[in-house]
Amino acid sequence: MSRSAAALCLAVSLFLVTYAVNLQAPLYDAYAAASGRGPAAVTLAFAAYVAGLMPALLFLGGLSDRIGRRIPLAMALLLGAAATALLIVLPSWTTLVLARMLLGVGTGLATTAGTAFMVELMGTERSRSAALAVTSATSLGFGGGALATGISLSLTGPTFFPASFGVLFVLAPILALCMICAPKVAQPQSGALLRLPVFPRGTWIFGATLALAWSATGMIIAVVPLELATHGLSGWTGSVIFLAIFVGFLCQPIAKRLSDETSLALGLALIPSGFGLILFGSWMQAIAPVLIGTALSSAASYGFVYLAALSQVSNRAGSGTSRATAGLFVYAYAGFSLPVIGSGVLAESMGLIPAMAVFLALLIVGAIALASYLAARSTVPVDQPT
Repeated sequence: MSRSAAALCLAVSLFLVTYAVNLQAPLYDAYAAASGRGPAAVTLAFAAYVAGLMPALLFLGGLSDRIGRRIPLAMALLLGAAATALLIVLPSWTTLVLARMLLGVGTGLATTAGTAFMVELMGTERSRSAALAVTSATSLGFGGGALATGISLSLTGPTFFPASFGVLFVLAPILALCMICAPKVAQPQSGALLRLPVFPRGTWIFGATLALAWSATGMIIAVVPLELATHGLSGWTGSVIFLAIFVGFLCQPIAKRLSDETSLALGLALIPSGFGLILFGSWMQAIAPVLIGTALSSAASYGFVYLAALSQVSNRAGSGTSRATAGLFVYAYAGFSLPVIGSGVLAESMGLIPAMAVFLALLIVGAIALASYLAARSTVPVDQPT
């Protein structure tokens, strides 16, 4: 297999690994109903993904350096297929929790190995093109899985085995074999498996801003579909999740042309504005405001705030860029999961709309506080990671 063919197979593999992550999202309410569970259980199952992802990133971050890139990627593909198969054999809330954890582990393996492998295949002189290939594949995958299931369900009606699942089962073993057969372009190293994150001094504000942005995305993926289902709009769940991720990717070229300060300010304005539209649309049972609000939130979460926060942390990380980036994602995934769980608990006693309203109020307060802090501080000393 040539390097160009291997790079193409790798891009498709990264797409498929992330395709599996949100593949089951339009069925969250069905899994909960099958087990007699409510919104709190659904949000807990959603957050189980992070419970699998973070340990994989922290404790297996150096695995591909030790054993090569190909085996972790093949494992990630097969884990995605196995997790999805569990949901067909035993469609329940308990299985959903286990499946989400397995999907998190798979994503952690694929993220660390895939990025490094793409650079090795394309060459360090094309590292920016390699990064773009990885970002494009994963962005399409995270949003495409939910969209594919939404379309499948709209065509076939309710089922725990939509056609979108079948696509994964066909492609995963083929691509796993392709990864095993891909050229070995780098020798295994003796690096440590455990790579703890670091938090460079003065970067907490960027982590907190990204956490706020990703909290809105977590709500859109986990909680908003439950509200849509109560109004008979569950057919739109796939489209909402696709927009929640892919619009931000489309906004990244614009964000690159802006200063980090401008991007952060714009993102902090868009986050509560977007979720406010989502809440309004959910309350009015109108899909257009939900879609527009999702697009605005995505532009902030995966576009303006994401790139600016990553840039600022990298500038302050010194020689520990990779570990500082891991530290940034600790903030991000805490924001992605914890507010979702809290909102699910509130929804059990208050209802989904009131719980979303409470979240919006906290989102507004957080955005104002962070924007005020960023505006008040003119410069932050660049320190080495501690």
